[in-house]
Amino acid sequence: QVQLVESGGGLVQVGGSLRLSCAASGTTGRINAIGWYRQAPGQRRELVAEISKGGQITYADSVKARFTISRDNTKNTVYLQMNSLKPEDTAVYYCNAQAQIAQGYEYGYWGQGTQVTVSS
Repeated sequence: QVQLVESGGGLVQVGGSLRLSCAASGTTGRINAIGWYRQAPGQRRELVAEISKGGQITYADSVKARFTISRDNTKNTVYLQMNSLKPEDTAVYYCNAQAQIAQGYEYGYWGQGTQVTVSS
């Protein structure tokens, strides 16, 4: 199994910055990709950024040029650097890991979430 713990959320003013961390433990060698998702009140959960085992990175259009996803393999940790924050970025941010359970079969693990609130 994979366990994920998010941290780094908080209250920040418009234009400010935060860095979120996702620490993975357990069978981390089986993880193929880790992504950051967010869910605002009354909204569906959406992908923010993702980094694959091979280093491929994707971003949602709404955060391009403002957010940066990165990883530290020695610490089994993925980061999300968020700059120029907007009120629309307010949400609970979740870390997700896609892990290989068997050939041709993946399972997704979720962290508990961390709240990000951007105020004017």
